[in-house]
Amino acid sequence: MTNTTLSVRVARKTAETAQISSFELVAADGSALPSFTPGAHLDVQLPNGLTRQYSLCNDAAEVGRYQLGVLRDPASRGGSQAMHDQVAEGDLLQVSPPKNHFPLAPDAQRSLLLAGGIGVTPILCMAEHLHRTGATFEMHYCTRSQEATAFYARIKASAFQNKVHFHFDDGGNAQALSLPDLLAEPESGLHLYVCGPKGFMDAVLGTARAQGWPESQLHYEFFGGTVVHAASDASFEVKIASTGQVIWIPPDKTVVQALSAAGVDIQMSCEQGVCGTCLTRVLDGEIDHKDQYLTPEEQAANDQFLPCCSRAKSAMLVLDL
Repeated sequence: MTNTTLSVRVARKTAETAQISSFELVAADGSALPSFTPGAHLDVQLPNGLTRQYSLCNDAAEVGRYQLGVLRDPASRGGSQAMHDQVAEGDLLQVSPPKNHFPLAPDAQRSLLLAGGIGVTPILCMAEHLHRTGATFEMHYCTRSQEATAFYARIKASAFQNKVHFHFDDGGNAQALSLPDLLAEPESGLHLYVCGPKGFMDAVLGTARAQGWPESQLHYEFFGGTVVHAASDASFEVKIASTGQVIWIPPDKTVVQALSAAGVDIQMSCEQGVCGTCLTRVLDGEIDHKDQYLTPEEQAANDQFLPCCSRAKSAMLVLDL
């Protein structure tokens, strides 16, 4: 979290589906809220002490409220469960000003928006903006069923509903999404945006890359991740450049955990390699990237990593701390 936080009140909590609730947040003192851009998120400080990231899903032109959509994740580590069970209308929360790691490309001539499940939240915000600004776009929204589709009625009632294609797992073959067909012909000026569960995103991005889409035209945001522990994970050392302190990282501890135990604190939030809060410069050594935040090109540059999940291939990493 940044040092600057906003005090907001939960003005409305709505059950969008059996497992997804939306939260409308307004400034606790009734003032205007800082503006945001499509794809932005908030860091939300939860009642149980955790901090989690949730995308803004209302129109970025609105200045009086923020709207979040949160899935009750059965594999929750305490974040989504707290939002559903411990946050009620009228409650006060501390949130960060909006941050955006998933912006729209300013030079896009056309936009292709793909949402899987709760990944619709930033995608819907993008659709609102693209429609309002007269931009050319197409949106595909994949869910298990119409009943499990958050914001279905809102989209069907919108002025851009004819640009949105719904794909339900329990629907017929005629409405199923064919990624090879949809992504068959990358073209200059066409930008792809995708958010959703990891399997969905891997399928979309894998298909696009196989079809020759340039990486510069692929935009994505993972809203949850899994820190992958491999049998090959070995111990290594990190050196703090400013002090020369050397800290041993055992195979079963993350860099953040080991540094914290040694009195070196790194600001972090998601602990899953998704949000980028703990991004740290690496001055020397070879990184074993395990995050879902950096692009392949950024990972290949070998000059920064996310110590909440990534490790070292070399015996030592020298960190710019």
